[in-house]
Amino acid sequence: MKIIAELTIPGEPVGKGRPRFTKNGHSFTPEKTVNYENLVKLTFKSDYPNAEPVAKDIPLAADITAWYRVPASVSRKKQEAMLANKLLPAKKPDTDNIAKAVLDALNGLAYYDDAQIVELTVAKRYGTVPCVEVVISEVST
Repeated sequence: MKIIAELTIPGEPVGKGRPRFTKNGHSFTPEKTVNYENLVKLTFKSDYPNAEPVAKDIPLAADITAWYRVPASVSRKKQEAMLANKLLPAKKPDTDNIAKAVLDALNGLAYYDDAQIVELTVAKRYGTVPCVEVVISEVST
């Protein structure tokens, strides 16, 4: 597989928020989602300043790992279990919402459209530094 992009988005993972509606019926994206998608875009542009989107006829795979900070309030034994992947972060945001925020943000930057993603892997883990790691690669046919 040819890797198109590898990036690390700093900070706690953020999922795509549901659209909100005003009293007049107009919809808008929550500010937290907009800010996170902008962070993803800035990270990509910083890491790949001259990148062109992959042509729309090329199928792609996305591998996303969301790293959550181990809570300081838990016991040392529990912290060790979390770092050893014996305890996993079964908490918000949902994996599908994390993927949606990242993949939507990369539209028009890493690829023409996220419809090109034909294989998707999303995992949540505990680590020492909260971030989201993303690898986009071509799928060999």
